[in-house]
Parts: sequence; C-alpha cells; structure tokens
Amino acid sequence: MNSRLFPLVSMLIALAVPMLASAQIRPRNVARLYAEHCANCHGPNLEGGQSGSLLDDQWLHGGDDDSLARSIREGLVTNGMPAWGGVFSDAEIRAMVVFIREQAEQARRRGATFAQPLPEEIVPGQEHDFRLTVVAENLVTPWGMAFLPDGRMLVTELPGRLRCVTTNGLLSEPVAGIPAVWARGQGGLMDVALHPGYTSNGWVYLAFSHPLNNPTSGPAMTAVVRGRIREGRWTEEETIFRAPPELYRSGTVHFGTRLVFDRAGHLFFAIGERGHQDDAQDLSRPNGKIHRVHDDGRIPADNPFTGMSNALASIWSFGHRNPQGLALDQDRGDFWAVEHGARGGDELNFVQRGRNYGWPLITHGMNYNGTPITAQTARDGLEQPVLHWTPSIAVCDLELYTASAFPRWRGNLFATALARQELRRLVLRDRQVVAQEVLFRNIGRVRAVVTGPDGSLYVALNQPDRIVRLAPVPQ
Repeated sequence: MNSRLFPLVSMLIALAVPMLASAQIRPRNVARLYAEHCANCHGPNLEGGQSGSLLDDQWLHGGDDDSLARSIREGLVTNGMPAWGGVFSDAEIRAMVVFIREQAEQARRRGATFAQPLPEEIVPGQEHDFRLTVVAENLVTPWGMAFLPDGRMLVTELPGRLRCVTTNGLLSEPVAGIPAVWARGQGGLMDVALHPGYTSNGWVYLAFSHPLNNPTSGPAMTAVVRGRIREGRWTEEETIFRAPPELYRSGTVHFGTRLVFDRAGHLFFAIGERGHQDDAQDLSRPNGKIHRVHDDGRIPADNPFTGMSNALASIWSFGHRNPQGLALDQDRGDFWAVEHGARGGDELNFVQRGRNYGWPLITHGMNYNGTPITAQTARDGLEQPVLHWTPSIAVCDLELYTASAFPRWRGNLFATALARQELRRLVLRDRQVVAQEVLFRNIGRVRAVVTGPDGSLYVALNQPDRIVRLAPVPQ
C-alpha cells in the first residue's frame, strides 16, 4: 500500500468500526422483523399458514411471556421452527412477544361484545346490574372530581378551569383566580382533592402543570397548591409542592398526577417522568416519582430519603413512568397505583415506602415505534407490577370501592382506560388481582372515577366530554 494512503485508510477504518457497531445495535421495528422472518410460516397477519396461528392462545410449549421468548430464541426443532436468537437481539425478542400479544388481543376484540350503554340504560354485570345516567355535560376535558359535603362536585377541566356541578347537574361559572396552568399536550389543570378536615378548614388542593416562565412557554413541571373558595373565587393560596426552577423539564407529556390523603393527613401525589425516562431513576429529580408530604407541604420525618443530600426528601417511591391513578385502603394501609406503560406494559403497582418500580430499567412494553426498550422485565431490587396490561389499555385513574350501594363490589379496584375506552373492575385477593370485569366500553375515553356520597360511581369521560353516574338497580 502506498505509504501516503496508509494514514487515510487507517482513519477510515477507525471511523467505520463504531459506525458498523452502531448499525448492529440500532433497534429494529418488530413488525418489519415479523414480516421478513416469521410471516412466511405464521401468516402475514399471524393467522397461521405452514405453522400454527399466533392469535388463538393455543400453545404447545407454553403461552406465558418467558415461554414464548424461549421458543423464539431457541426454536422448536421437532416442529421445524428455527432458532432466532442469532438473528434477533434479546430486546427484539421481547418486543416480538409484545407484538404477538397486541395482535392476539386485537383479534379477540373483533369477536367480543361489551356493554356500550346509552343514558338511563340498565347494564347487566357479573355481580351487580347498574344504570348509567348523565350527570353533567358541556365540559371541556374533565380530569378530576371531588365531592363537597353538601353533595355538589368540584370538577377540573384540563385547559385550566375549576367548576362546580350542582346536585341537579348545573355547571357553575369557572372559579375565578385559580393558578395559571401550562395547557399544552397532556398538561393543564389536573386533579382536585379536599382536605380530610375540609368541613372545618375549607382547604381545596389542586395539581397542575406549572409554567416556569409564563402560560404560553415552557418548561413546566407538576405543582400542588391549596386554597379556599369564597364566593366563587380562589383565595388564600399556599404552595404545597413546587420543584426548583433548574429541575423543570420541556415537553408536553407525562405530568401524572393524582392527589390522595391517608388517615394521618399525609398527602400523596404522583409526577410522571415528563418524557425523560432516565429521570425516573434519579432521586435528585421530582419526575417519575410518587411523593408524600404533610398537608401543608412539610416533609414527614419518616419519609425514606429524608436527610439524604442527593435525594428530594418528598419522594416516597421511584422508577415510575406516568402514574395517573392512586388509591389508598384506609383500613389496611394498602397503597395502589396505576401508571401508563409505553406500547404495552401498563401497570398496577402495590406501592411501598422507598421502593424502586423499575422504569426504564425493566418494562413489559416497547417503544411506540415498534422498537424494543429493553429485554428485561425483571431484575433484583426492582419491584414487579401486581398486574400489567400488554397490550396497553392506557390505564388512567384508580378507585377503591368501600361504599355499600354495591355490596359485592366492596374491596374491588376500579380502573379507567383512555385508549381502550373502558371501565374495569379488579377483584383483589391477598393483594393479587384474581379477576377482571369490563363494565362498559366505547362511550368515550374514561378519564376518572370516584365514589359519590350516595355510593354510586361517578365517571369522567372525554370525547365526548361529560360526567356519568353508575347507580345500583333496585332488586
């Protein structure tokens, strides 16, 4: 080789090696991988061909996630299926399992029927029949609900309004003077809650996306305030939680949140990781966490990270993606949360002090573009969800039913779903979900659910925007 060319060739090789390595590890779209390598045997729509269908939930070598991954990785020699471990990475094999689950669920849905009730229609249920009644209309993206002692309901609208719904369904004018919100994407005015001692102190709590500079520009972060409502006006506002300015994040997604009090007066609230997934593992940042404070924002001395210089003392648990539902069993002390997964991997978690719930180190989902996030669904030291929905249902809010209007629902959890547009009843036994029932589907994106003072369930729907009541049917 010409000695003058040798340095140039060496430089080109040095540049090409990392480029080739990058090309080898670049994640690939799982649908394209299926079409290129699997469709010839299993059919272009997974319906079967030379080999069996992947849609009928009939498996000769195990149908759980680990068994499916093993079959893909190692092959099935006796059935003529090659081993794909040398072609697909472990993360791509995991994404292929998610893809199979998605397609199978879509096939099941095409043949399934669910209640899609009209107003005043009686809906038969496994344990209770109920009647669906429209309570309030003419809202714009109702997000959170809280009942006042006199039976009226406070309702937040995501664009930044707080309204009161009377017992006969009339809407008040928006409460004047509430905080300015960053109403972009998933941000806006989110949850509302009453202090446990509201009848004596009048405190109302709001969670919202707070703009660092002004309501029309970012960055933004979830904040919590409290105030009192006097003659239709928000007054006496106090900040309960607000992140330091340097920790605010840009972007329009994953603000969380819900507000829930325990019997000791502690306030729990959730903040999504704001689209910065690695922040969920960073204890110096508030996003991707569930927080716990006193009712006035002070930090409880027994919080798990109190006194640590590299951690926010308000953090109760971490490793969360975008929790939007919290529920406390006040008698048992059990704390439940639901959070949005990515594409797959929506979770129900049993939340415990100081625990790490894994995002994004482990997940049962994949990226929205069909590429893998990780091959790992479990790791030592990271908590497993009690239940995960793969494919995603876009789980949102969570309510533990403890009233008496529906006696056979007592102790059940109710989860709302946005993308799947359904309300689910989850039956618990020994802190495990042993059964699920879809109460209705496809009457709107199901945003929030609360128990009313009459024991009925009140549900906030988006698209179309309204609040409905599930009331018992006299036997």
